Amino acid sequence: MVDKISVIGAGMVGGTTMQRLAEKELAKTVVVVDIVEGLPQGKALDEMEAAPIEGFDTEIIGTNDYKDIENSDIVIITSGMPRKPGMSRDDLLEKNVKIMKDVAAQVAKYSPDAIIIVVANPLDAMVYTAKKIGGFPDDKIMGQAGCLDSTRFARFIAWEAKCSVKAVQAITLGGHGDDMVPLTSYSTVRGVPITKIFDKETVERLVERTRKGGGEIVSLLKTGSAFYATASAIVQMVEAIVKDTHDILPCAVKTQGKYGLDPDLFVGLPAKLGRKGVEEVIEFELTDEELNALKASADHVRQLCNRIEELKLL
Repeated sequence: MVDKISVIGAGMVGGTTMQRLAEKELAKTVVVVDIVEGLPQGKALDEMEAAPIEGFDTEIIGTNDYKDIENSDIVIITSGMPRKPGMSRDDLLEKNVKIMKDVAAQVAKYSPDAIIIVVANPLDAMVYTAKKIGGFPDDKIMGQAGCLDSTRFARFIAWEAKCSVKAVQAITLGGHGDDMVPLTSYSTVRGVPITKIFDKETVERLVERTRKGGGEIVSLLKTGSAFYATASAIVQMVEAIVKDTHDILPCAVKTQGKYGLDPDLFVGLPAKLGRKGVEEVIEFELTDEELNALKASADHVRQLCNRIEELKLL
């Protein structure tokens, strides 16, 4: 348990993240901030009233004042416009860069030493933006993407194999978009790679559904985007940090030139997480096809970052 975790944004992702953080008692205090008056206060009070039933003693503070995030151990940034049906994550770039600029500046002002987890889309470009504005150390800033994509992949594999999700391990790398890279060679059922369980067409179908997983939910909801699994994926990262487990999770991190990628980019790679943040970026042995796909995905992230610079949004 840490002293304080702050969640920026009290929408569906932020509100659900607040709930799961509190119920897992990962911090003594969880602060949820939003610009909408009454929204974070109402959600905080509602969840606090569940505490006697759920059995947690975490204190939740809802606020409109960024000063309340002061000296946070971890700050989770969920602020941003969600997708609508027919939109790609890239379509959110200009609007969410403006939001991220304001939020990152406030976080840097009040919690410059916090570990930062960015969630807004387009994810990898938003981590880049937060880094540029906030100046956070490379090992203290990351984005939640691969954990969400990986749990979707695992869910689809379990359905296809007609087995418990507990038997499945799955991982995706690359940008959090339609060119993400589900690693079929490292995704298994009880240790057996899915490429040895399913035929090629089935594997390709599972990969494609994973890549379109977020859009599938957006098209069903029509007025919002995914939040239950997103919150779970965020908390998976937080738990690894708070409990100092050194778990290896796919996160949008500074590449450090690993896998032959641009060292200045933030892209989904396997990262060892602990109380210091990103402890190490791990290099898996990828097939040529997986490596080429990862490089293509990183190139797309670079294009988004270049677009931010060209439009002088920072």
